Amino acid sequence: MKLSHRITHLTGGGPDGWDVFYRARRMVAEGHAITELTIGEHDIPTDPEILGAMDASARGGHTGYAMVPGTDLLRDTVAARLQVRTGVKTTRDNVLITPGGQSALFAAHVAACDPGDVGLYLDPYYATYPGTIRGAGAIARAVETRAEDAFQPRADEIEAVSDGAVSLLINTPNNPTGVVYSAQTLHAISGVCQRRDLWLISDEVYDTQVWEGSHLSPRAIPGMAERTLVVGSMSKSHAMTGSRCGWIVGPTEAIEHLINLATHTTYGVPGFIQDAASFALNAGRELEEKIAAPFRRRRELAMQVLSAQQTVGLIPAQGAMYLMLDIRATGLSGEAFANALLDTHAIAVMPGESFGGAAAGHIRVAMTIDDDRFATALQTVCDFAAQLAANKGAA
Repeated sequence: MKLSHRITHLTGGGPDGWDVFYRARRMVAEGHAITELTIGEHDIPTDPEILGAMDASARGGHTGYAMVPGTDLLRDTVAARLQVRTGVKTTRDNVLITPGGQSALFAAHVAACDPGDVGLYLDPYYATYPGTIRGAGAIARAVETRAEDAFQPRADEIEAVSDGAVSLLINTPNNPTGVVYSAQTLHAISGVCQRRDLWLISDEVYDTQVWEGSHLSPRAIPGMAERTLVVGSMSKSHAMTGSRCGWIVGPTEAIEHLINLATHTTYGVPGFIQDAASFALNAGRELEEKIAAPFRRRRELAMQVLSAQQTVGLIPAQGAMYLMLDIRATGLSGEAFANALLDTHAIAVMPGESFGGAAAGHIRVAMTIDDDRFATALQTVCDFAAQLAANKGAA
C-alpha cells in the first residue's frame, strides 16, 4: 500500500542531522560512559509540589475527559500570564490548551497555511520546524541568518523570499543559538509581516530563560496581536517535559477554529495535568526562576571557561539552555567535530548542521548536567578544539 507523500517527506527525504545523537545513545545502551550535552532535558525532575498537585487532582477524580479547549482555570491562568507579559487584553477565548508545544506548532500551521502555501522559518532552527510545516501541507522555506549577525534575522532577507508565503515561524529566546531577538529585530520582522500579510507564529517556550536583555513577545507590538499565534509550554519553564502541556494564544476567531481542530485530533489534555499546570503557573516567578537557575549558573561557568581560550567562539548566550559554539578554527564541520569529540573524549554534542546550513561549523551544547561535570566537559571541548586547530596550522 502506498503511503502519503506528506507523511513520507516530513524530513524532506534526506537525513535529519541527528546521527551523532543516535550514535551516542547506542553507546550508552552498550554500557559506555558518555557525557551527554545533546538535548534540552532538565537534569532535575518536575518539582514535588507540582507533582503533588497533579496527584491530588487525579486522586480527586479529574481523570476523565477534560474540556477540549482546556479547563477554564488553566485558560484563564494562561490568559492572565500573557496579558501581563504583553500588555494586550487576553481572555480564555484567546487560549487553546494543547498536548505540548509541538502540538501547538503543528496546529498553528494548520490554521495559517493551506496546502501548497509557503511557510517561512529561520535557519538555524529547532529540528522539527520544517517537518511541522510540511506536515500541515505547506512548503517549508528557510530564511538563513548569519553567525556574524549573532543570528539576529534580517528583515530585508525575510521579505526577499516571502513571495507565496502566508506565515513566518520565529523562536526567541532561540533554540539552538541561545540568542534573544532584540526589540529592533522584532519590530522589523513585524513590519514585514504587516506589509506581506503574514501570520507570525511565535514560539516562546523559553521565555522564562533570559540571561541578558529582556524577552519581547511580538504580540505586544502594535498591529501584531491580530496576526500572531503565540506558542507556549510548561516543558522548559517548569521542567514538565513529559507532562505534555502547552498552549496557543491568538485571535478569538483563530482559536475557535483551532478548538474545532483539536476536537478532531488530540481531544484535549488530561485534566489532572492541566490542574498541575495551573498550580505551577500560579506559583509565580519564584518557581520559574528556581527552575531556570541552574542554566543561568552554568552559562556563567561557560563564560569563564570560554574567556580563557582563543579557539572556540561563543554566539551571544542570552537565553535558553544552550550554547552555540563556533569551532570553524579547527577546520572541521560541526558534524565531523562532534563525531571526533565523541570518539576521543566520550562527550556528545549536537552538530550545528543538525539545525540547518546556517549553523555549519558550529556545535550546540546543552547545559543540562551538573555544574562540575559541565565545566569539565566544556574545558575538554575547548582543549580538543585547540589541539585540532594547532594540528591544522602545523599541516
